[in-house]
Amino acid sequence: MFDIYTIIFLALAVFIFIRLRSVLGQRTGRERPPYDPYSRRDAAKAPVGATDKVVNFPGPANDKPAVPVPVEPLEDAEPAPARWAGIAEVGSAVANGLDAIAAQERDFDAKHFLTGARAAYEMIVVAFAHGDRAALKDLLARDVFDGFAAAITEREQRGETMETQFVGIEKADIIEADARGRSAQITVRFLSQLISVTRDKHGGVVDGDPEQVADVTDVWTFARELGARDPNWKLVATEAAS
Repeated sequence: MFDIYTIIFLALAVFIFIRLRSVLGQRTGRERPPYDPYSRRDAAKAPVGATDKVVNFPGPANDKPAVPVPVEPLEDAEPAPARWAGIAEVGSAVANGLDAIAAQERDFDAKHFLTGARAAYEMIVVAFAHGDRAALKDLLARDVFDGFAAAITEREQRGETMETQFVGIEKADIIEADARGRSAQITVRFLSQLISVTRDKHGGVVDGDPEQVADVTDVWTFARELGARDPNWKLVATEAAS
């Protein structure tokens, strides 16, 4: 069944198998692991003996275990309220003018000023109608007083009288503010309602209507010397607005 050549090749194959097994099939303890192209990079990242991801540096800071400090989130700072809220818009020329005044007089209050300006406006209108020069003198600058006094004198010389009933002030707005040196000026636009009539010496109506409420718009400028002992503002200019 088998020829001589088959027997020879079979014997040779068995011999070669036994020799290879004696070399490859046994461990000597010097075998290398399979080659890993990332082994060097990994070794640099994680040195032998390193078991944590954090490397502690020697020194006093590491004598004690680090205690994490809780960090509270910063709260949004609330915007400071506008200094002249309700009086002037932030960054406007009026607000800048009021800032310049307040820089020299820290206790300056624009709302308090407007309250005084409204009161002064009513007092001046009524005093002029009544020809009350004494009351006007304390409220007006010298040249403005001279103009008011001259108008009262002319009216008296014509024998005329003026009757004014003050209904009220609907609105008073600061439209200009400025400080030049120690002198401050603030311009206010008044929207008021009046019943006003001028009569001749016989009682006839010369101007106005005793039964009609009239809407009147005036633009008045007040001024004072900053730092002066007298805290009162005086009227320095008037203008009738349409």
